[in-house]
Amino acid sequence: MSAPQDKASGKLWDGALDAQYAFGDLDGHRPALQAVHDAVDDGTAYRAELSARVAEPVLSDDPILHHDPQLPDAWWQELTGTLEKVSTVSTDRVAVRQQYMDRAIPQFVGVPAPAVTCWTTAHADVHWANLTKPLRLLDWEGWGRAPEGFDAATLYAYTRLQPDTAARVRAVFPILGSPAGLAAEATMCAQLLQTVTRHDNLALEDQLRTWAEELRHRCRGR
Repeated sequence: MSAPQDKASGKLWDGALDAQYAFGDLDGHRPALQAVHDAVDDGTAYRAELSARVAEPVLSDDPILHHDPQLPDAWWQELTGTLEKVSTVSTDRVAVRQQYMDRAIPQFVGVPAPAVTCWTTAHADVHWANLTKPLRLLDWEGWGRAPEGFDAATLYAYTRLQPDTAARVRAVFPILGSPAGLAAEATMCAQLLQTVTRHDNLALEDQLRTWAEELRHRCRGR
């Protein structure tokens, strides 16, 4: 990584290093950070990070799932267990801000931001290009506090083109569809609909708009 020297700090700059201190290798499910080297040259800061090599390919070259990954029950159990361990770690890092939710959910989902019943720690980027089989969870730069169920909502969002796998995500993460998960789902839906306005994730657009309609119905029915 590189950045102007006076801006070489913050959540993304320190994410991998903070994750190593907070989580270690998560029982082998997170590539351990083995070394960090910092340098400054002519006002620019540089950071090189060396992590344990992951031999397994990611489950998808795209964050969006376009095929059935055919994952065994044990893989899903490891995923839910790993994310549960992540959720219990105490941190002052922030992945999702209340101010963003208050602004983006009304704009992109069309309802006031649902109240967050519980804030937990999240990886905050759980999609199919960050997962392997056997389970490794990659890319820890953005982790921090988020509404409970945010990682489940993220994976579900990127799975909606594959109904069978999406149903499996909902089954293993029962917070999805529950009142406690509404804030996380609305936040994730808003985030991705915002990316659609920038011409990203266009393959998900129809599914995201359907999801937003489902969320509006759930909010009205509370």
